Amino acid sequence: MFPEYRELITELKSNDAHFLKAFNKHNALDHQIKELEQHSACDSNNQLHELKKRKLHLKEEIFSILKKSG
Repeated sequence: MFPEYRELITELKSNDAHFLKAFNKHNALDHQIKELEQHSACDSNNQLHELKKRKLHLKEEIFSILKKSG
């Protein structure tokens, strides 16, 4: 995610607790989504959609922090 900000991401993960929390939540959601997609059941479609929305929101938040910090 955002390879052009790799150094800044590393720095913010060490110095910004809010950024670290958002970054870790995004990664956890990504893992959850992949698991659901691999073991997909019809009733998990709504859950999958909601997880993807939350992941996108976090990605936008992370990008906003990167733009402000960079």
